[in-house]
Amino acid sequence: MIYLDYQATTPLAPEAFEAMVPLLRDHYGNPHSTHRAGRQAAAQVELARDRILSAMALPEGRLIFTSGATEALNIAITGFARNAPADRRRIVTLATEHAAVRDTVLALEADGYEPVLLPVQRDGLVDLDIARAAINPETALVIAMLVNNEIGVIQPVDALCDLAHAAGAVFLCDAVQGFGRVPLPENADAIAISAHKVHGPKGVGALWLRDGLTLPPLIHGGGQEGGLRSGTLSPALCAGFGVAADLMRQNREADVAHVEKLWKAALDLFHGWTINGSTDNRYHGNLNIRRDGIDGARLLSDCRNIAFSLGSACASGSGRPSHVLHGLGLSDKEARGSVRIGFGRYTSAAELEDAARAITQAAAHQTTVAQGAHGS
Repeated sequence: MIYLDYQATTPLAPEAFEAMVPLLRDHYGNPHSTHRAGRQAAAQVELARDRILSAMALPEGRLIFTSGATEALNIAITGFARNAPADRRRIVTLATEHAAVRDTVLALEADGYEPVLLPVQRDGLVDLDIARAAINPETALVIAMLVNNEIGVIQPVDALCDLAHAAGAVFLCDAVQGFGRVPLPENADAIAISAHKVHGPKGVGALWLRDGLTLPPLIHGGGQEGGLRSGTLSPALCAGFGVAADLMRQNREADVAHVEKLWKAALDLFHGWTINGSTDNRYHGNLNIRRDGIDGARLLSDCRNIAFSLGSACASGSGRPSHVLHGLGLSDKEARGSVRIGFGRYTSAAELEDAARAITQAAAHQTTVAQGAHGS
């Protein structure tokens, strides 16, 4: 199988796997226990925390381990909303955000908050004039994704952060797709990241929180992670995350150069397809494209030896066209004729070429069959 679904998950780095094995097999102590086995496990958790913070390269802040970015985002969104003064009930985000943000914000409406979903332009980017008008003194929280998971566009998060702070609001960044690929917003108040998007294990993520900020816990229990996130941590998962983050920091320039090379090749290989989203402000490891006369779901079925997608893995089973592509103004037909191809560190040029050939041939066959049926 040729794997081209890097936005859904990335292959686990061998070094991350090797770091996890001893903690699963030999050093299995509870990191919250005070005996030697517990202290040994705790030391590995703290080493991982330091490695991730170093890779993030942000001003002073603390890192809270979670089960993934979805939990990190839920902790931050609900926590900042609860902390807000009574006269700040507005929560502003983008209509094209991941469901972990969008659905959490919409759910808070039942508690008296005012969700505001900002539209995006045809290129997938938010209009800062519209954002400026929406972010007012009644705003408690502004949330934006650094790199969109479906179309790869890079939002102007620094500008959104400045608008939030000018209005006295807090800014939260979903950096799941951007961490390790593009610079993180240094002025953000909170940032959510996930291990399995940077060649780490699934089941662990983190919330970076600026020093001086506190949140009420979403999960209650033993008071782990400074009382913000109760529950026994997995030292193995944390260690895998830490090693993956450290590798990402060390290999950043090489990874970027490799992805740029693949991007340029992909533009030639998929000549005649239309790119969804900005071609200038985007992460080049994400190629979301469409072609008239094809059905994306059928294309996936016709190319069973290639792993690519229609969009977010979290929403792929809904049967509905992508809300992100709708947000760009695409019709149902255009959205259903779109596919997402993601590549990265372990993708070879030969794999991309073979996959592109198979995908374009299957698409051409679909178009020919459709034209024949129409002509008859």
